[in-house]
Amino acid sequence: MAKTKAMLLEEIYKLAFTKLVEAGSDEHNASILSTVLRNAERDGSHSHGLFRLPAYLTGLKSGKINGNARATINEITPSFVRVDGKQGLAPTAHNVAVPALVTAAQKTGVAIAAIHRCFHMAALWPEVEAIAEKGLAAIACTNYMPSVAPAGANKAFFGTNPIAFAWPRPGKTPVVYDMATAAMALGDVQVAARDGKKVPEGTGLDSDGQPTIEPSAIVKGGVLLPFGGYKGSGLSMMVELLTAGLTGETFSDETKAQDNADGGPPIGGQFLLAMSPEIIAIDDWQEHCDSFFERISGLPGEGVRLPGERRHKNRLSDAPRKINLELLEKIALF
Repeated sequence: MAKTKAMLLEEIYKLAFTKLVEAGSDEHNASILSTVLRNAERDGSHSHGLFRLPAYLTGLKSGKINGNARATINEITPSFVRVDGKQGLAPTAHNVAVPALVTAAQKTGVAIAAIHRCFHMAALWPEVEAIAEKGLAAIACTNYMPSVAPAGANKAFFGTNPIAFAWPRPGKTPVVYDMATAAMALGDVQVAARDGKKVPEGTGLDSDGQPTIEPSAIVKGGVLLPFGGYKGSGLSMMVELLTAGLTGETFSDETKAQDNADGGPPIGGQFLLAMSPEIIAIDDWQEHCDSFFERISGLPGEGVRLPGERRHKNRLSDAPRKINLELLEKIALF
């Protein structure tokens, strides 16, 4: 079993903030990203917490990531905002994109934000949850560098291409899910390889194109597979088209060709959609949906958990979080 160290949430934030500033980030950017990384650990999203910090530090030190970025907004139409991330960290771009998107959707009913030139390697749920907390439904997606073979292929072409969705529940925590269109998120596969665990069948292929449950064989020369075969592959293509085709940003294979291979996250784009049930839905939309969620939760079985419930439950605790000791040693070397 991997050795761990107990760290308070504030200690996690301080470690991330200090290392980011030392690597070249200004305090504004470092504060925003450190909050995202701390919150991932707080909510139990270990593959998107401090696990991501070394890659961010690498990108900052190589000069690929602009640690002093200030994203700018261009309101193209009343329901469409274009955001230039200025080659900075995606969470910093979200700080200006989400409020602008929320304002637009609350006025028009539906609004889109296209974020360009940003480095998105964090969890995808924070931005949709922030939108849902303003009373709006939200969808977000982004692509990456190739790590997933489309259905019928054995060579990586798609990114893990996650999709996040959030539904507002005023007075309650929103329903939020964040899922890779790959059978398993790459970060989770990397964590499994680090911790000496197996992955489920159907997760990926080894370097010879053979199915494997060894995560290290997938990470080192192998490929991930889309979940559900052609279904996941189709959704992954949709993400590519929304985040690259629609926004004008790079597709995953183009992103890899342009990356400097420093080990840090690649630059790319993101698609965000916000929708107002208050404007779009019939009367009493909240009561109607609350009844729907109650019926789901009351179904017989071992117990249905609404998406996001585990994360929201985890964040109620201020107890120290267990952080992989090998990871902390790696971070200390930067």
